[in-house]
Amino acid sequence: MKQMVYHSPLGPIAVTEAGGMIAALTWSGRTTDVSPLLREACAQLADYFAGQRQAFDLPLDMGTGFQGQVRRAMAAIPYGQTRTYGELAREIGMPAQAIGQACGANPIPILIPCHRVLGAKGLGGFSAKGGVETKVALLRLEGAAGLLI
Repeated sequence: MKQMVYHSPLGPIAVTEAGGMIAALTWSGRTTDVSPLLREACAQLADYFAGQRQAFDLPLDMGTGFQGQVRRAMAAIPYGQTRTYGELAREIGMPAQAIGQACGANPIPILIPCHRVLGAKGLGGFSAKGGVETKVALLRLEGAAGLLI
């Protein structure tokens, strides 16, 4: 696997490539074998954090089965918009709790925007470094902060 660290406003983010696809985004790691895909992913993240990109154009490992369904549903949520766990649950035909667990298991946060999925009566969780505060920062960046009030 190849990995490259992007120094974001939220701290270092390590992007991992496996099999020609982005396979993970983590809040720690180190640059190893850099590829053109990793350079492009970091450039797109830089554009996103600069407010110049609303969608990512990268090959992402969406996974299979239920996890893949949830990741595809999250990826379809437009920039600056949110959905609830319950809305995704109805769309996929699974319980909201299962959707929440799948969101928490998302290996590629930001690129697959699990931060755009909220609880019915609040923010819900966020498994990345900084937890809910990071989720709020990402939603504010996207102009979705008004949805939190």
